[in-house]
Amino acid sequence: MSMMEITNVSEYEKLAKERLPKMIYDYYASGAEDQWTLEENRNAFSRILFRPRILIDVSQIDITTKVLGFKISMPIMIAPTAMQKMAHPEGEFATARAASAAGTIMTLSSWATSSVEEVASTGHGIRFFQLYVMRDRNFVAQLVKRAEEAGFRAIVLTVDTPRLGRREDDIKNRFALPPHLTLKNFEELGIGKIDRTDDSGLASYVSSQVDRSLSWKDVKWLQTITKLPILLKGVLTAEDARLAVQAGAAGIIVSNHGARQLDYVPATIMALEEIVKAVQCQIPVFLDGGVRRGTDVFKALALGASGVFIGRPVVFSLAVHGEAGVQKVLQMLRDEFEVTMALSGCRKVEEITRNHVMTEWNTPRICPKL
Repeated sequence: MSMMEITNVSEYEKLAKERLPKMIYDYYASGAEDQWTLEENRNAFSRILFRPRILIDVSQIDITTKVLGFKISMPIMIAPTAMQKMAHPEGEFATARAASAAGTIMTLSSWATSSVEEVASTGHGIRFFQLYVMRDRNFVAQLVKRAEEAGFRAIVLTVDTPRLGRREDDIKNRFALPPHLTLKNFEELGIGKIDRTDDSGLASYVSSQVDRSLSWKDVKWLQTITKLPILLKGVLTAEDARLAVQAGAAGIIVSNHGARQLDYVPATIMALEEIVKAVQCQIPVFLDGGVRRGTDVFKALALGASGVFIGRPVVFSLAVHGEAGVQKVLQMLRDEFEVTMALSGCRKVEEITRNHVMTEWNTPRICPKL
């Protein structure tokens, strides 16, 4: 299928499945255990309906927004996705250039197959750095400093991975990083390889390298080693959202790690509103997980998100059409979001409100007397 024939984001996943080796496709596509949450991340969006307003002049639509003070072209950003050179030889380079061309934010994974310095060399762009806290805290401090010096604008601390979730496809495939690739940020420490084992190679790697003792005090510790704002990625409850505010987090990313950690947690769109209410507008809340349409973006914003992050659509489009594919995905989502705004009677992002959607948990609406 040519790029011109692709009309929606999901078509890229089908094409990527045909193109990628099974081990690599399964790594990107699968979830944990029964994969219930993986399905629910998508299905939950379908249970949220619109309440469009009519007879509003929508001849001019402005979808720009600000994230941590940075103006971006749309409230759609790129989530951290590991090992992108498994999908395409240019990997994170291509994704960085596509994000920059689209005027939005790219988040680089700690487990990238390109280093922070290499990604910075692709040119200007607003970039965040996702951080896994490894057992060697001196190395963590050095890595954060490298990201800061390379021009990254925020740290995205993943908080839901003290151990790797049970990803059964990776176990069956005995997942390992292809031998010609390394986790570039960790290469000089000699821990840049993920070797083949009798289990998932990534699970073995995480077990040996990631610090399971990570706690709220470490959010404070990170603030002592960097001036960059710190977003917490992996929050799913109001209780933890309030603790994030108390800990001085600059923002929250509501995420279930693409349904790859604990199965049978809520879809992120279902958890979103609880967290938005808990933080009481003190810090921005973003959503990650299941976004495949511009309508999904609108629904997330209506429930209080300040923006969304996309992951799998990026690696699938990267696998099929490289940098141009990532640009195409961002453009399709942008176009769909703009149409959704127009048909809902919203001229700018700030006009999207809770009244524009109805959910399963809404109380019945009574029409006021005119």
